[in-house]
Amino acid sequence: MNSYHLFLLPGDGIGPEVMAEVEKVIKQFESEGLARFEIERGLVGGCAYDAHGQAISDADMARAGAADAVLLAAVGGPKWASVPYEVRPEAGHLRLRKDLGLYANLRPAVCYPALASASSLKPEVVEGLDIMIVRELTGGVYFGEPKEIVDLGNGQKRGIDTQVYDTFEIERIGRVAFDLARKRSNKVTSADKHNVMKSGVLWNEVITALHKREYPDVQIEHQLADALGMQLVRWPKQFDVIVTDNLFGDMLSDVASMLTGSLGMLPSASLGDLNPKTGKRKAMYEPVHGSAPDIAGKGLANPIAMIASFGMALRYSFGAGEAADRLDAAIAAVLADGVRTADIKSDGCKLVSTAEMGDAIVAALAKSAG
Repeated sequence: MNSYHLFLLPGDGIGPEVMAEVEKVIKQFESEGLARFEIERGLVGGCAYDAHGQAISDADMARAGAADAVLLAAVGGPKWASVPYEVRPEAGHLRLRKDLGLYANLRPAVCYPALASASSLKPEVVEGLDIMIVRELTGGVYFGEPKEIVDLGNGQKRGIDTQVYDTFEIERIGRVAFDLARKRSNKVTSADKHNVMKSGVLWNEVITALHKREYPDVQIEHQLADALGMQLVRWPKQFDVIVTDNLFGDMLSDVASMLTGSLGMLPSASLGDLNPKTGKRKAMYEPVHGSAPDIAGKGLANPIAMIASFGMALRYSFGAGEAADRLDAAIAAVLADGVRTADIKSDGCKLVSTAEMGDAIVAALAKSAG
């Protein structure tokens, strides 16, 4: 039996609740003999700040670096709105991405058949939707320097954020997108703002050259990021793989989340380079949703995005694609049975708590094991 080292970071708000449901899934797979999972737990975000004045400690960063995969649930909340900027909860999240070299963020947007009516768009627009947004994660405006607020005097200030990309950063995220497309429908849409941004001009040039040089068999199209956002809500099924920078990827993936019915439905994977010696890569898996402090502790949170994030870990870190497919099928089966948390409820459905949704998915998973 293979053994894997998992580092769990439940974080803040609803994080501990949805992470608890993932642990049920892990135990189910262990009981089937899929693998043995060695689990460690740490602190990130506001809870880490409360414990030791940092958004994540050096010790927990070391544990994250040693793990085969990191699972993170959520960080932040109004409780920490006034803490110093450099130790805000989100700083722990950004440090994990940067220090682990997790430059490729994969955000699938899949509309389960049973949830086609839960989207704010017409069912025929989203039914059967299956797109992958590939977001560059460690460059761009979130990390560029200078990043500061300058006092200009006379009561005036200037806020500065810098959008910076180098050729190699664009090439490596482009390769991730093209390689994924070859395993899907063989189409990549690259989004930038080359009409107004010099970084967009470079992005467009590098992606075009990479395609011509290494991936001529893949269909490529370029769209301005704002126009692509419009197309996502007009006819999203025209897309397969979308590749874009850090800022636009953040925004477009949130738009895509509502195509599926709820932020509570979207998982993500953040991947680093493959180590040629070990055959492994640093990776962190997390739901796209936030900490939702308004519903924390009430059993209302949807755990599906967190559970599906573990499914992505099975696929991309552990080479267990068949197990990941079974987990996806279990989620689909539960939704088809009309089981719903509050965020995806509809007429005639069975409204359940966070824990009850987790139990239902584990039961469906167990049933599929025979």
